[in-house]
Amino acid sequence: MALMLYERYKKKKYLNLVYRYASFLLHAQNEKGRFKNFMRYDRKWLEEEGSEDCFGRCLWALGFALSNQHTPGGVKHGLLHLLEKAMPHVANLNSPRSKAYSLIGLAHLEGENIKRLIFEVAHSLCRQYDQYKDGEWKWFENIVAYGNYVLPWSLLEAYRVCGEKKFLNVAGESLEFLGRITFKHGYFKPVGCKGWLVKGGDPAEFDEQAVEACEGVLTYLKAFEATGERNYLQKAEKCHEWYEGFNSKGISLIDREAGGCFDGLTENGLNLNMGAESLVSYVISYLKMRIF
Repeated sequence: MALMLYERYKKKKYLNLVYRYASFLLHAQNEKGRFKNFMRYDRKWLEEEGSEDCFGRCLWALGFALSNQHTPGGVKHGLLHLLEKAMPHVANLNSPRSKAYSLIGLAHLEGENIKRLIFEVAHSLCRQYDQYKDGEWKWFENIVAYGNYVLPWSLLEAYRVCGEKKFLNVAGESLEFLGRITFKHGYFKPVGCKGWLVKGGDPAEFDEQAVEACEGVLTYLKAFEATGERNYLQKAEKCHEWYEGFNSKGISLIDREAGGCFDGLTENGLNLNMGAESLVSYVISYLKMRIF
């Protein structure tokens, strides 16, 4: 996000954030090359090692920053050190979302070793997809839970790097399945986090979380780039419009006075918390949509 803001507005305050967030990643990595996640208010870590999803998101950030022309050289040197320590863990990941986030980060990088790793991890996701898909159920698990869009998105990235048609086919099929769920009312409505969608059941109505709209935007834009099909671009626009009131409650999640983004939609309206993830998600979505 900080690099995207600097790229668009060229303000030093955003470059300062790049240094700050890179320092935090450096502080978060443990001796094994994995990343801590939760920190107390007194800046003490609550764990020695975070989740695999945390690891994947860190790899996404590293890959993006290392490939970005605006990342200062000294910062890139430090981030490369973090990446080298983290890389041995990628092949042993179990969580499909961690694999997906890692693929998205690795796809920003170059080199035959990186390409081979992308190919192997993407194939592992395809194998999982083939294991769980069944009739009309075209998904990677028996549940549609959180961070769903990153799964087809990661395969679109792998297709771009490797040119493997299987990756594109699974991405397209799973994305169509997910879209039938999240756009059945005409507007974007992510699966609610209070129960998710278990195979054979109905999707939970609430709570709708802000990060899902952003990842929807990024996925549909990548699908549009890969195929040229304009319906993907239209879906990306609807995902972004979710923040601005085109949603199940008809309420904007953007508080322009406070400069924040509410955490989501509940059965009773807005979740009045304004977490960092929600604001980061909105800003990334906003900046990406400005390009298109």
